[in-house]
Amino acid sequence: MSLVVLAVDDEPPALDELAYLLNADGRVAHVHRAGDATEALRVLRDTEVDAVFLDIRMPGLDGMELARILRRFARPPAIVFVTAYDDGAVDAFDLGVTDYVRKPVRAERLGESLRRVAGSRVIPASAPTPPTDEPAIPVELAGTTRMLPRSSVRWVEAQGDYARLHTSEASHLVRVSLATLAERWADAGFVRIHRSYLVQIRLIAELRLTTSGYVVSVDGIELPVSRRHTRELKDRLIRAAKHDWTR
Repeated sequence: MSLVVLAVDDEPPALDELAYLLNADGRVAHVHRAGDATEALRVLRDTEVDAVFLDIRMPGLDGMELARILRRFARPPAIVFVTAYDDGAVDAFDLGVTDYVRKPVRAERLGESLRRVAGSRVIPASAPTPPTDEPAIPVELAGTTRMLPRSSVRWVEAQGDYARLHTSEASHLVRVSLATLAERWADAGFVRIHRSYLVQIRLIAELRLTTSGYVVSVDGIELPVSRRHTRELKDRLIRAAKHDWTR
């Protein structure tokens, strides 16, 4: 698939490098360029693109604000953030971006992003309309930023101003508070059980009283439940069980 993309960065050397790397990939048919978000919107007014490779920190309208505008398009382009910073990871998750690439950009890493973009733009004619992209959050893995699907997160542990996301295979430290995730992930079934723990409620195997208080079991791991959250958790578990019985 030949892709038409737009590269947006307010720093000319960074924009030149990004455009060069995009042009060098055989999947890219044409690269449009913009030095800021306003210029990017002018390009998008006249041209349909498959993806926008977008810096976050720019003067005036920044990358996050531009991405929110793009998500309201009738046919929004895929969004790939290209940034030297990781403090936009949670907002990127909320926007459902296709990828999050850290500067300095490497050709092979950009190639992976283009593969994801190409995959997201191809819909077989006989296939039904795909569901909305599953929310994902950028995490660091072996020096590379990956998009971790929220559905793979089993429980979350607070570590100061950071949170550690635990999956069945590994754990990932992200720069976001547990309180922020508790608020944003509540509708996805994540429940606060302790000031330090957030758990996907459907994975709770049991709520058990021990000599030191209540604990829940998730994947064979016992996590403490604070007295403050015990009653709410019990009510949630009972409601969930009743829903399963009556389906």
